[in-house]
Amino acid sequence: MSVELPLILASASSRRRQLLEESGFVFDTLPPDENAEDARRTNETPIEYVRRLAFQKAKNVADTLEQGIILGSDTIVLCGESLLGKPTDQNDARKMLQQLRGQVHSVLSGLCLIKKGGSNEMTTRQGTEISQLIMQPISDDLLESYLETGGWQGKAGAFGYQDGNDWITIIKGSESNVVGLPMELFRAELASLRDV
Repeated sequence: MSVELPLILASASSRRRQLLEESGFVFDTLPPDENAEDARRTNETPIEYVRRLAFQKAKNVADTLEQGIILGSDTIVLCGESLLGKPTDQNDARKMLQQLRGQVHSVLSGLCLIKKGGSNEMTTRQGTEISQLIMQPISDDLLESYLETGGWQGKAGAFGYQDGNDWITIIKGSESNVVGLPMELFRAELASLRDV
């Protein structure tokens, strides 16, 4: 009988942690190094980019462990040709929200699971989830009020769907993906990996 490997979340995200906890998963958290991921590369598509970031996070943590199933994830917002990550400051957040205002946009999450056993062999599963949203054409006053709450901090595209803002609507796709971890994709990849 095989031993059940521990699940390790390679993230400092409270939202990812909450999604896993609410789904009943038992896991440890071990954030990757700050320099685990790098900038978008020339000719890299948004899907390739977000998948690579998820892999880099998971691999960075996997390299420090003898065994486990390590979960890495990364989320970006795509509006037209623009990739929006986490804003650097309030002014950056303002620019992102002004760009998203009144627009249909996509939230992309890359997911990577690395299974590492005692023999130091690694098996990897990767996937991508895409959800479509629309942001209402909110007024400048409402935009500024939101910025003052600080709710934009640490969130791709400068907004958090889970914050209950009625000016963000999911048109198509996974709600958990928009929050930061596509749980349906995670469950499928985890089941596939545990069968290996």
